[in-house]
Amino acid sequence: MFEFPKQWDIPLADWIDRLMDWVLTEFADFFDAIGIILLKVLLSLENFFLWLPWFLVLILVGILAWRAMGRWWYGFIIPGLFFIIGCFGYWDMAMMTLAIVAAAVIISLIIGIPTGIVMARSNLAENLIRPVLDAMQTMPSFVYLIPALMLFGLGKVPAVFATIIYAVPPVIRLTNVGIRGVPESVIEAAEAFGSNPRQILFNVQLPLAFPSIMVGVNQTTMMALAMVVVASMIGARTLGLEVLLAINRIEIGRGFEAGLSIVLLAIIIDRITHGFAVKQQKSYKI
Repeated sequence: MFEFPKQWDIPLADWIDRLMDWVLTEFADFFDAIGIILLKVLLSLENFFLWLPWFLVLILVGILAWRAMGRWWYGFIIPGLFFIIGCFGYWDMAMMTLAIVAAAVIISLIIGIPTGIVMARSNLAENLIRPVLDAMQTMPSFVYLIPALMLFGLGKVPAVFATIIYAVPPVIRLTNVGIRGVPESVIEAAEAFGSNPRQILFNVQLPLAFPSIMVGVNQTTMMALAMVVVASMIGARTLGLEVLLAINRIEIGRGFEAGLSIVLLAIIIDRITHGFAVKQQKSYKI
């Protein structure tokens, strides 16, 4: 009497299993092609990062930090954090991690910015997409590994796929918020000068929303980096793999070094991307 009635059980798991079986049967070639393309992009980025001399990377990071934050000493502090990662012996791992994060962020921006524009231009689209974004952000990140494994198998490609799902919502949301935050008076002035909707979007709304979009890029990058430990569980060779191995072998020192390297990499990326976002805010006086 006090137990929940069994006849009201919803067989959602069975429905999802059947859906995935149908997808794998009907679209196997499509996902194989997507996997090959993603793998080529990822390997190209990884080989490029590994090819770059370590001192050149430090110089480039220093220039980016100086330009982003506007203080010359950041050009030494931020590369110094990267240098510490190398001193731990994780330089190559850091480059592989950057390759996965970069690939995931690039694809997330290709998907996220146009989606945010669609949301900003249509209340119906916003009402339909927002619940999907809520689900993507609240779903445990481990759940994303299941469809990624089923569609692409083990390796780097499913890691990138799962990372994209986890990381894309912020840039969509902030693109939408940035465009909707453009003052109506500015849009009305552009219309008064004869601008069409396309010109208003590209010449008025997107430039004024750019600081908000940059914050979205920053948050997407941070969330992609937060997935490196989870992604290592399906075969991605990143700094997260070192953390996972340290947990399995109870090697506290190794886990601390790898974890600290991830933190340092996050600080480097966050400071540089945040610096560019603040710089754009100041340039538009927002």
